[in-house]
Amino acid sequence: MRPILSLLLISLFILPGCEETPVVMDDDNPVMGDLEHIAYEPMPYDLQIPDFFPEMIIPEENPLTVDGVELGRFLFYDPILSLDSTQSCASCHLVEGAFTDNLAVSFGVQGLPGKRSSMSLLNVGYYYNGLFWDGRSPNLEEQALHPIEDPLEMDNTWEVVIDRLQNHEIYPEMFRKAFGIKDREDIDRDLATKAIASFERTLISGGNSKYDRKFLAQEPGVPFTVSEFRGRDMFFDESEEGLPDAQCFHCHGGVLLTVNDYRNNGLQEVDDLNDFEDFGLGAVTGKLIDNGKFRAPTLRNIALTAPYMHDGSIETLEEVIDFYNEGVHYADNLDENLVIQPLGLDEEMKADLLAFLHTLTDTTFLSNPAYQNPFEE
Repeated sequence: MRPILSLLLISLFILPGCEETPVVMDDDNPVMGDLEHIAYEPMPYDLQIPDFFPEMIIPEENPLTVDGVELGRFLFYDPILSLDSTQSCASCHLVEGAFTDNLAVSFGVQGLPGKRSSMSLLNVGYYYNGLFWDGRSPNLEEQALHPIEDPLEMDNTWEVVIDRLQNHEIYPEMFRKAFGIKDREDIDRDLATKAIASFERTLISGGNSKYDRKFLAQEPGVPFTVSEFRGRDMFFDESEEGLPDAQCFHCHGGVLLTVNDYRNNGLQEVDDLNDFEDFGLGAVTGKLIDNGKFRAPTLRNIALTAPYMHDGSIETLEEVIDFYNEGVHYADNLDENLVIQPLGLDEEMKADLLAFLHTLTDTTFLSNPAYQNPFEE
């Protein structure tokens, strides 16, 4: 009998350890979430900004952290966000296209074409005056909400996306490390869009283009050809040789090479402001004077983002220069800096302007591991 009695006594001490001890829910002994065993130690993200760039305004409610940015990178590249798990944010914002897809318009999961060309996301963290071509989103966090449920893009619902994330193999732990949540059920769309926005704010391009090194960083010995100098003078209207103003810097000035505003650049000819095929900013503000106005995009890496304009209707930079040189289309709200008559650029001048635009190319982000698809590493 002693062996049996010994086994029984041993079991009293061992068996309870084989099962989770029930936790009584009261004020002194609260139930722990299923993620609280994972350490939450947020580390500030060191945002690399060129010395001559302005400081980026980071929302207090969404500070940049290493884990938050990494979670955002995963979500940005993960097709799990789309209805059939075939498309991700990166599908329309390819790193090799300076975070565009190099298409006139993008196609969603149902194979339906979108209405506008995909904009570059480089330096998008500086877009404080609205996002999208029409400015309908006030910030990156709000902007990230839209593509998920747009039938012309991912055509999903946030309810489905959140269910997938909550039950995913890796994401609950990543959300815990990024935001300190206690339970996987705390994962919601607000945290998901905060993470995506955090990653997008790190997509900074500047400092390594030929133009940056020569004129902004003022590195000694950076060569600039006569043609590139002439093109720069026309771009910024700084010529002392009587070269014409190419009218570029009025919409694409400053170190970011965008004025962060919305303009009618004369792309479409209309008799009335109600005749625009796409109202652009006007559809957001409801103001007639804003019809046909679209965001003036940055010209950084412009040589990598073809085709051009909000509708992708111009295929090459040469054609863009020809469009502005030969006379834009009039409308009552045409940007005041644009002229109806031709600019007067001859073939040599157009070649000079094109040469300067190519000095705005900075390809260092193409190989930056922080911007790459984590599922292909």
